[in-house]
Order: sequence, then C-alpha cells, then structure tokens
Amino acid sequence: MKEPTTEIEIRTEAVTTMPPPTASPHQALVERLKDYGQEDVFALWEELSPEERDLLVTEIENLDLPRIDRIIRCSLHSQGLPAAAIEAVPENCVSTVEERTKEDREKWWKMGLKAIYEGKLGVVLLSGGQGTRLGSSDPKGCYNIGLPSGKSLFQIQAERILCIQRLAAQAMSETGLTRPATIHWYIMTSPFTHEPTQKFFESHKYFGLEQDQVTFFQQGTLPCISKDGKFIMETPFSLAKAPDGNGGVYAALESSRLLEDMASKGIKYVDCYGVDNVLVRVADPTFLGYFIDKGAASAAKVVRKAYPQEKVGVFVRRGKGGPLTVVEYTELDQSMASATNQQTGRLQFCWSNVCLHMFTLDFLNQVATGLEKDSVYHLAEKKIPSMNGYTMGLKLEQFIFDSFPYAPSTALFEVLREEEFAPVKNANGSNFDTPESARLSVLRLHTRWVIAAGGFLTHSVPLYATGVEVSPLCSYAGENLEAICRGRTFHAPCEISL
Repeated sequence: MKEPTTEIEIRTEAVTTMPPPTASPHQALVERLKDYGQEDVFALWEELSPEERDLLVTEIENLDLPRIDRIIRCSLHSQGLPAAAIEAVPENCVSTVEERTKEDREKWWKMGLKAIYEGKLGVVLLSGGQGTRLGSSDPKGCYNIGLPSGKSLFQIQAERILCIQRLAAQAMSETGLTRPATIHWYIMTSPFTHEPTQKFFESHKYFGLEQDQVTFFQQGTLPCISKDGKFIMETPFSLAKAPDGNGGVYAALESSRLLEDMASKGIKYVDCYGVDNVLVRVADPTFLGYFIDKGAASAAKVVRKAYPQEKVGVFVRRGKGGPLTVVEYTELDQSMASATNQQTGRLQFCWSNVCLHMFTLDFLNQVATGLEKDSVYHLAEKKIPSMNGYTMGLKLEQFIFDSFPYAPSTALFEVLREEEFAPVKNANGSNFDTPESARLSVLRLHTRWVIAAGGFLTHSVPLYATGVEVSPLCSYAGENLEAICRGRTFHAPCEISL
C-alpha cells in the first residue's frame, strides 16, 4: 500500500504544472486606460453581448491612446491662456485688386501656367462634410445647386482642372512643347463621405479626368470628450467620435504618405480649398504665379468684409511683429471691428478668410510636424450623441488656418467676392450662403462674361433672377469667349458649352 504522503506529493505536483491564469483582452485594456483616466469606457462590460464586447475591444485597441491623451491635455490646458494682442495686417502683406497692374496679372498668369505645365502644382480639396444643412446626407460635393447644366460641385471643379490643363498645354505649345499638362487632385474625405465620394467619381468616369490623377484620402476622427476630458460613450460599446476638422488635412496628408507622394511627382506648390465654394478658381494660375513671385511659404486669397459686424474670420497679426493668423469674429470687440484705417479708408480688420490657400510642399511638411508636436486643438462645445441621449460635450478640431502661425512668411491676395466666393452652406430659405444665392452669383458673373465677349441675352423673367452659365470647359475666368459669343443671342437661363 502506498504511503499517504506519496499521494499528497503527486497532487501537489499536478497543481504546480497547471498554467497560470491570463488576463482577458479587456482587462489588459482597462489597465492601459487607467494610465489615461479613461477606464470608465468598460463600465458596462458585464452587460454587453460577446459581439458588443468584441466591437468595444477592437475600437479601443485601434486608438492611439498616448497621442489622444496628449491632444486632450494640451487642448484643455490651452483654454483661457492669455493670447498675444491683435494687430491689423500690414499693408505690404496684401496684394489688393486696385494696386495690381495689367502687367502684373499677365506675368503671374504666365508664371502659373508654366509651373502647372511642369507638374509643380498639386491641388487638395477639403471635402469631408455632408450636405446635412442642405437636406442631403450625400457628400456636399455631390450637390446640384440648380444651374442650367445640373452639374454638381464636384463636376464644376473637375472641369475647371481640365480647362487649366488645356490652357497650360496651349501656352507652352507656343514655345514648342507639346505634351499634355496634368494636375494631381487630392480629395480629403471623412469616414462619412469616403465611400460615397469614390462611388460618385467612378459612376461619372472622373468627369473626364484620368483616374490615376485623383487620389482620395480620409481625415482622422477623435473621441468626443466631457469638459473634464473623459471619453463620451455613444453606446455602451462604442465611443462618440467626430472628424478632426478641416485642419486635420495636415496630419492626414502625412499619415497617408501623400506628402511623400507629392514630392515623388515633382510637386512643389499645393493649392488647398473647401468644396462648398461654387466660384472657386481651382488651380488659379494668377494666384500661383503671385505666390511664386513673392517667395512666400503660405498665401491666402481674401475678400473684404462686407460690413463691420459680418460674422467671418479675418486675418490679423498676432503680437508685435508676430505671424499672420486668423481670428474668429467673436474675438473682435465692436470698436475693433468698426475701426477704420485713415490712410486707406478700409476697415482695419477687413481681410476675410475664405478657405482659398496656397502652400509650398516644404512648408506643409513643417506644419504637419509642428501641429502634431504642439497638439493644441480647438474645443467646440456641441450636443454629442451619447447612450443617455444628447449631452453637451466637446469636439476636438483643428482648422486649416492653424498653419499660418508656423509660416515664416504669408502673403494675402485680394479677390472680388462676386468673382470668386459663393459658398453653399445653408438650405434655401436661409438669409445667406444658400444654393439659390450661389446659383445667382454664377449666373450673374457668367452673364457679364458673355456680354463682355459681344454676346446678347434675352430673358422671360427679370435679369436679376436669371442669367447664363458658361461651362468651365469653355472658359476658366471669362477668357476665350469671343469666338463662341460675339454676335450671338442666348435665351436665359441656359448653359453655354463647347
């Protein structure tokens, strides 16, 4: 008979060979989240189904927690810090419409076309928004504002690129060069617009552009937070998230390695604009030529404020001799907003930011690094969808103009509102920036082009309510219309096309 101790020894041996218990994936994540004070994300873990648990674990595993924590801490800390005093933009930083000579305009136009022909210009479109305020869930660029042609914003912009490519090739053919010009178009979407935007372009055969000259990339998203920096849960198994603002373009270009792609294509200058401006002169040769001539790192087209209290952001100088930047209208008190420059007769703070920018590629690389290092985002207080209904919280956003304080030099280029700025932001019936106001801006501008080219109009409704649309394939900015229009009569509304 075996000794009892032998049995005890055998049992002990069996126990010691069992593997130690391992932490579940969610427990390991809880420990990580504790380092950032966000462990409440798993507060309802026990109530979740296996599928919901998997979704939550996957979402948290995909977060760059050190980066997000840094952004939250830096952004919350920056609130309430004193900012440098605001000064008016020096006159020598702005090229105004009245000071430009015909020789200047012709020189810049030719310089711009040459750079475009040489493949030195890339175009970035900020197109992350949906047409929610217009009553549509589609990407805003798909919207048809009611022009005679029925074209979408995307199509109008694509055709302007086609037109400039043709003009650049024609200009250089006079010097004996015969190859076509190509402008690469980089379109920033959001998680909400990425797939439908791609499908829209595919279904319209890229509006005549080559597929390989159009690149889609997504801006990032960030968790929405409470005022004390905690993540807000949209459901028990998912975070409330929001796109990181149109200034997310800098990080998105870098993380998508598209800055490298631009460099490999020989691009040196980048035109950047928002999708909702129907009058935008995409890849404007005159603006590009001016930018090259000035040798600046960044530039922006500006329009004059319509009146002192207009709710627009304006360019200012931040601090004595400091960089140019943009401040929101809420940062200007009534006396500052109404102050007049005695020499020019203009408002001191009159140069409105309209999201029409130009950068060197070298500067974009510096900005992407600088913004990421500083990690300061704007905190927008909004209603956030949560598992307890809508709650007030904070969205973390960067804006396209956050780059300007990093620029060693910024040049401002005045344009006329009626020629280059007709935003589509609000539904018809609103007081401003509607599809109808944008449509009329296009028709009125193009009517002036046609009359200047020797054409005539007939109309069955008052002319202020109608007009003609000139296809971008015919003319980029009113040029080369005499052969089409001189001596001809057009009945408004109509589209004039090739």
